[in-house]
Amino acid sequence: MFTGIVERTGKILSLSRPPLGSSGVMSSITQLLVDAGKGFETALGDSVSVNGCCLTVTSNKFHMLAFDVSSETLSRTGLGDLTEGSEVNLERALKVGDRLGGHMVTGHVDGIGTVIKVGKQADGWEISVLIPRVLSRYVIYKGSICLDGVSLTVNTLSDRDDGTLVGLMLIPTTVSLTSFNSLQPGQSLNVEVDPIGKYVERLTTLSP
Repeated sequence: MFTGIVERTGKILSLSRPPLGSSGVMSSITQLLVDAGKGFETALGDSVSVNGCCLTVTSNKFHMLAFDVSSETLSRTGLGDLTEGSEVNLERALKVGDRLGGHMVTGHVDGIGTVIKVGKQADGWEISVLIPRVLSRYVIYKGSICLDGVSLTVNTLSDRDDGTLVGLMLIPTTVSLTSFNSLQPGQSLNVEVDPIGKYVERLTTLSP
């Protein structure tokens, strides 16, 4: 589990897809290599949130982390759109006794959102993100949402025919410590809604 409080950003070194026509266990696995920088300690098998996606460390030589990314993950997230040099948000999984600084984040992306507007304000940046309408029932005013691995508070909600527009405020600290320092309209973001709403929905719709 994660909190959505980004520890640092890393740089994509490579995203290597399997050769066409390959077969076997690894035939659908893409390898992601990230430069996490010095001091980001991990062990083989550790879980790390990369732009909000929970991935397993398969190699950690020096400060370069390797992850195996399945075709399922690529189809449901924006990881496949990353290129060499892309900045990504990194967070290691919680340890027992750690503070829950953001909110409960699983690292399982629910959908892809699109940045509609980025506006500078006196106390930060106001952004609008369009998320799939199917996810809107799990998003509430002043609730939490995770975008590219960052825990944020929902300030406004507006349902539209093409989705739900979510308004959020980024404070300078968030912008300086995450990949949001280069956020642009049209950019895609990984969206994870608060999992509590999904559990409640499942419990209330099951037949006894």
